[in-house]
Amino acid sequence: MPSRHLRILRRKDVTTTPGVVRTAQVLGRPFSVGDLVVPNRIVMAPLTRYFSPGGVPGDDVAQYYARRAAAEVGLIITEGTLVQHASSGTSERVPRFWGGEALAGWRNVVSAVHQAGGKIIPQLWHVGSTRTEGAGPISTAPPVGPSGLALDGVPHGIALSAADIDDVIGSFATAAAAAQDLGFDGLELHGAHGYLVDQFLWERTNRRTDAYGGDLASRVRFAAEVVEAVRAAVTPGFPIFFRLSQWKSGQFDARIAHTPTELEAILAPLADAGVDVFHASTRRYWLPEFEGSDLNLAGWAKKLTGKASVTVGSVGLDKEFAGPDGRPTKSAVADIAELLDRAERDEFDLVAVGRALIADPEWARKAFAGRLNDADPYDAALLESLY
Repeated sequence: MPSRHLRILRRKDVTTTPGVVRTAQVLGRPFSVGDLVVPNRIVMAPLTRYFSPGGVPGDDVAQYYARRAAAEVGLIITEGTLVQHASSGTSERVPRFWGGEALAGWRNVVSAVHQAGGKIIPQLWHVGSTRTEGAGPISTAPPVGPSGLALDGVPHGIALSAADIDDVIGSFATAAAAAQDLGFDGLELHGAHGYLVDQFLWERTNRRTDAYGGDLASRVRFAAEVVEAVRAAVTPGFPIFFRLSQWKSGQFDARIAHTPTELEAILAPLADAGVDVFHASTRRYWLPEFEGSDLNLAGWAKKLTGKASVTVGSVGLDKEFAGPDGRPTKSAVADIAELLDRAERDEFDLVAVGRALIADPEWARKAFAGRLNDADPYDAALLESLY
């Protein structure tokens, strides 16, 4: 880890131009894609919180997001919300994106965020073979994936048939149409971290021999068809974000692309299918993705596709996310000088902030005011409540 990132923030680390805090100058610029216009470049990253009993987001969830929108977060990406497929989830406390009560809850969330002056998009999610047998929201549903394999390659659940694949694709399209009807400002497809869409992309979990498996072009077909169906279900100006990652839950050395050429073979079909923004999930935004270049994963996504990109990964904190089994209990506030350097070079377009925004709903406002030294540090104990 570069020592420049390890610096704990001190007041002297804040860099300004005459009359303007550097963060405000760099990340305070508006951004637009399709019909979505956001006032600045700070995004709330999707963060699963398990505070939606029965899959229904309540008023506490609405106020949780609205609180951050009111404090100058430009765009909210909701926690993962489950599409309507029996095997899509693994908890009854994760919000779902179907059914009258849940959709009414989401409409209330959208209204609260808009009233606070923010923009918001849902992250549409299917966990695939990471589903726990017997868990909610539908306890009898089996884990499913491209080949019936867990992330470690061990048999788990069942392989999706061609008809099952069509059903899952349809569930994403139905959710996309609902998102626009509810007044969301766009949507994000969760194609990262070893969940269903990502399982098709990764050779360890996709051992299929039909049109959805084999070489890289075949492994990307499912994701591209999801994007195509979603694009057809919404208006042309309704932006589609796509979250991708190399790493998987508990598999931090995993890679879906070993070279820029392989990454382009994955991203180009998705861009052609209708993705407007690539949200490149890394655990440390400052690390180069491939040898011979300082670009991170978001930088490569933008360079290879010409599409906008979002960077993420321990922004504003001194310890990276390490997953549920190795999650640091505490992280101190760290400077974002290198992040600003990269943003000034237009390496990426938006910056997603995760744990720092759990710790401090006012993080964005403090950043723009040059007061990150006053931001609250992260403590995993904060996950026990929703504020």
